[in-house]
Amino acid sequence: MARVTPLVPNLDVQDDQFDGVIVVTDTVDKLTGNLQCLQRPLKEYGEVDSAFNREVVIVKTDAVPSKRLIYAPTGPLNRDFDDVRRFGDAAQKGIKRALQAGCKKPLLVRPIDESFQFAGSVATLGALHALYVPIEIRDDLPEKASKAEKLGIWCNDEARVKNGIAVATALEAGRVAARDIGGSDPEKMAAPNVAAYIQNIFKDTAVKVEVISDLATIEKEFPVLAAVNRAASVVERHRARVIFLEYEGEGPIDTTLFFVGKGITYDTGGLDIKAGGIMAGMHRDKCGAAAVAGFFKMLSLAKPKGLKVVGGLAMVRNSVGPEGYVSDEIITSRAGVRIRVGNTDAEGRMVMTDVLCRMKERALEAVNPQLFTIATLTGHAIKSMGPNYSIIMDNGPARKLNTAQKVQAAGDIMGDPFEISTIRRDDYDFHRGKSEYEDLLSSNNEPSSRTNRGHQSPSAFMIMASGLDKHGIDSEKPLPYSHMDIAGSSGPFPGIPTGAPIVALATHFVLNRLQQK
Repeated sequence: MARVTPLVPNLDVQDDQFDGVIVVTDTVDKLTGNLQCLQRPLKEYGEVDSAFNREVVIVKTDAVPSKRLIYAPTGPLNRDFDDVRRFGDAAQKGIKRALQAGCKKPLLVRPIDESFQFAGSVATLGALHALYVPIEIRDDLPEKASKAEKLGIWCNDEARVKNGIAVATALEAGRVAARDIGGSDPEKMAAPNVAAYIQNIFKDTAVKVEVISDLATIEKEFPVLAAVNRAASVVERHRARVIFLEYEGEGPIDTTLFFVGKGITYDTGGLDIKAGGIMAGMHRDKCGAAAVAGFFKMLSLAKPKGLKVVGGLAMVRNSVGPEGYVSDEIITSRAGVRIRVGNTDAEGRMVMTDVLCRMKERALEAVNPQLFTIATLTGHAIKSMGPNYSIIMDNGPARKLNTAQKVQAAGDIMGDPFEISTIRRDDYDFHRGKSEYEDLLSSNNEPSSRTNRGHQSPSAFMIMASGLDKHGIDSEKPLPYSHMDIAGSSGPFPGIPTGAPIVALATHFVLNRLQQK
């Protein structure tokens, strides 16, 4: 990650240590004070280019020492459908254009907009996203390990820029970890390599790491996950890992969060194989677990007080082979629930079930617990909400806390948006056993994108298979649980993963604690 340098007002945009100045705004007239010197060259350029307020442009000018002034317009901000992402998008485009122009030390003029409280933070995160270099490149081609030597952040509010950079640095470190794990190829981030990477990034931090690799232990403690792992277990470098992370902040704990992440390092579909050229990109099926790891990386830097967080990463390869689990097989979960396999390509809900059960067991003894699963779970999520949105849905106790609405609101103000979906009785009925042989059916035989309520019903399956259905609103010990499907928001392929939903979760659960420091 490029070194981030805050520039307070007395260092202004005339600082000659930078080789390009990037301005992000919706109108040049907002450039006042120290920035007023930039108004004239930009307005003069706008007089000869009708695309001025629609596309990123470079203006040669003596108004800045670098002579390179990059204008990254947000476009209008006052329409019904405009949101804070305009700032992140503009900053990302501005940085990319600066890099194309040869800049190695760009200076981002961090916007302040009264309509969007966190416009500056979102712009900073957009710029940092553009500077990410995949871990494969960093490891194999050291000369290309960084796109820029440093990134300067200028703002006319000293406290705002310093606080904003501290937060953005922690958030981006989390997103880097998530991109490294989620975006890397299925060998680079096979389950044992993910475990090694995680042990390395949390060395000498407040995050405790436990890695379970013994096959006998996995078969005993996580039998459903072990079934998915069977085909891969014959290849040592592909064998499953169950990774637990734990962070406990200083002071009395008032909230305990439990996260379970789907970490399918490669999804062939299993014996219900993904045919017809649709297997490419399935190394991204680990972005849920990657997001959990990234959230902990952010915690290790931010160090919020009063918060305890436990994470479980189900790192498994869904391989094809003579040991593979099959449709029609009946497997008994950690919670004692008999599950008939409907389709081996519905493996994500399977690998998370037993880890969620273990989290449930711990949550019963925790202070104000909330449980979450995060997964690139269904194609139906993309069909339903499009490619840019996470989906969140609550069980009864979480609905009483308005968890989905709060996470959505946090995501909206920081450009990490959620859509809210609902778990209904139909979803429970869909997965109940169809004969006396089994308690539950994992899935039907169709892809989720061709299944009614294809992104909603898996959450009901995990609730029942993990035993969480015994802790609904009718229970003496209700446990709030929310499922997040990030199949759409995890990022494009080909392309760079987004790190969703780390920013939204941090905004809701962590940032307010930092302000209290």
